[in-house]
Amino acid sequence: MRLVFAGTPAPAVPSLERLIRDGRHEVAGVVTRPDAPLGRKRVLTPSPVAAAAEAHGLPIVKATRLDDKATARIEALRPDLGVIVAYGGLVREPLLSLPRLGWINLHFSVLPAWRGAAPVQHAIIAADDELGASVFQLVPELDAGDVFAVRSWPNDAGLTAGAALELLAERGAGLLAEVVDGLADGTARAVPQSGEPSLAPKLTIDDGRLDWRLDARAVLARYRGTTPEPGAWTTVGGERLKVLEARAVEAGESVEPLAPGELRPERRRVLVGTADAPIELVRVQPAGKGAMAAADWGHGLAESLRTLE
Repeated sequence: MRLVFAGTPAPAVPSLERLIRDGRHEVAGVVTRPDAPLGRKRVLTPSPVAAAAEAHGLPIVKATRLDDKATARIEALRPDLGVIVAYGGLVREPLLSLPRLGWINLHFSVLPAWRGAAPVQHAIIAADDELGASVFQLVPELDAGDVFAVRSWPNDAGLTAGAALELLAERGAGLLAEVVDGLADGTARAVPQSGEPSLAPKLTIDDGRLDWRLDARAVLARYRGTTPEPGAWTTVGGERLKVLEARAVEAGESVEPLAPGELRPERRRVLVGTADAPIELVRVQPAGKGAMAAADWGHGLAESLRTLE
């Protein structure tokens, strides 16, 4: 088949690379978001998908919105199937029906759970037992189409959202390729989604704030689900403290209880209290400073500042 691939961030790249590497279908073109300013100097930089497409010499359509102009360019590619992985924009009619087989979407959740822009982050914050990936038929309603294939894996309690998304991107690429092959040979079958949907809107900076009044499991889930973006944080002395790395205290270790938010700097670590058990801060970034070991930060902390808010 002739495929048009739509995607933008790094987690979409493994799927594009897999379709190219398999060589069973022709990737006729790639749709991605326009170059964006990155870094302190705000240098215009192609998206990871654009960079991958360029490396393979593929035609690229860069579009903020899939409007009439973008639709005409995609139509000229004569696709049999549209494949979308985290493009970052909506596919509406007439583009939705333009390919002979429509569009399929690789989504990083077990649908109908966590429909929306940040499924992995929300699943981790909610401390779900499993993370997953689904390939479904794109329809006008958000992430609501019939599902061709789904797989799930245990939610490793040590993974941040960033690390989990990398793993799911690699595993989901194989799932997507299987569905594309099934559509080509007529064996793919989709079934309606079953169960109560949950929503996963894009996270904001406020979503990264840690609430020390919750138990340790919930605090660590919030930290993992918001790392690296939008970032976990708390405040000390009225100033923001970024929590770059945190972890549970070793199982079986006897630790004196701490009040929620109470800090206890030790020789090689810093502990902070939650509603039940303390957790360890490993790396932090105080306001106006660079990242540092939490132990180094804690040693210079005045007694009056040893409470996180």
